[in-house]
Amino acid sequence: MILREFLYVDTDKVRAMLAQLDGGVAEEERETSTQERRSTVGPRSFAQHLQVTGSERYTQKSLGDTLFPTLEEALESEGLLKDVSEEVSDLSQWTSGSMKEIAPPGSLVRITAMGSLFDSRYTASVFSAFASVALGLQGMGVLAPDSSKAPPGKGKGRGGQQGPKPPRPGQVPPDRQLEDAIPDFAGVAGVDGNSLRAIVRMARGIFAPGLHINLAPVDAGSVLIGSRLQEGRQYLDTEADILFARYGTEPQEWTLVGSVGSYGPEDTSLPDFNFFRPDGTVDRANFAENINGFMKTLGGMGFIDLPQYPGFSVIPFAVYRAIPRTSALLAVRD
Repeated sequence: MILREFLYVDTDKVRAMLAQLDGGVAEEERETSTQERRSTVGPRSFAQHLQVTGSERYTQKSLGDTLFPTLEEALESEGLLKDVSEEVSDLSQWTSGSMKEIAPPGSLVRITAMGSLFDSRYTASVFSAFASVALGLQGMGVLAPDSSKAPPGKGKGRGGQQGPKPPRPGQVPPDRQLEDAIPDFAGVAGVDGNSLRAIVRMARGIFAPGLHINLAPVDAGSVLIGSRLQEGRQYLDTEADILFARYGTEPQEWTLVGSVGSYGPEDTSLPDFNFFRPDGTVDRANFAENINGFMKTLGGMGFIDLPQYPGFSVIPFAVYRAIPRTSALLAVRD
């Protein structure tokens, strides 16, 4: 028996898949029994006695804890789910291109590997907290700022903090970004407000804001299997800082079950952007292909949130950790 600690369960996908396999999903079960005893003495209008007894048992199954293991077992028995944990840990499977044959796009896979969580929102929150602490220490005189790192024209106001400029009359105020929460402060150990904001800009571009799980099955770290966990699903109902406080940032063993989305493209050359027809009109299909080709190039360079060669993306059904059994208990049972 595997005892799972779920980080994420997409209950809608699980229910839809089980409905296709079993023709329906039993989410609740009722069992009712009734006994009736009637006795009559004398005329019908007198001395009638009615005794009714009954019992009812009602059980409602937990969507995640019960349905997903049921789906996992059913998919395995039907040969629809393949555990590729061993294959993805072998670098030669990736370099030879065999992984696309083992797990083509759309196939259902289970992967157990070392991985970590990432969320650019949490990064911005941590950097903002660090900047606030640095400003506080500098204001108390405990920490001396590195004047050589202070940005020109900034960091010289009250406490070194500079708020956003008010919009001019008739100007539309810009949308706030994650990095806007990091205040200006003079350099501390070579780090200042500008450098932290630059890191957050990169973080939200490379990984779209939201919780990602990144599996690195190959020891060399040259392969990334990524999956973005959709908010509003079961178990993923806490804020990012709470999740990271619970699970930390260090890699640990996770199990990811889902369908293979797409592989990172090997050819990332720039398109020629020639999408005009001889008569001067725009070839819409060619235009879309050129734009997608440009995004493919950016994804291959790692600049946007797309799978990077030779890794692939996974559309997640569930993410969990298997709870290990203690060695003492196993020794007693043996």
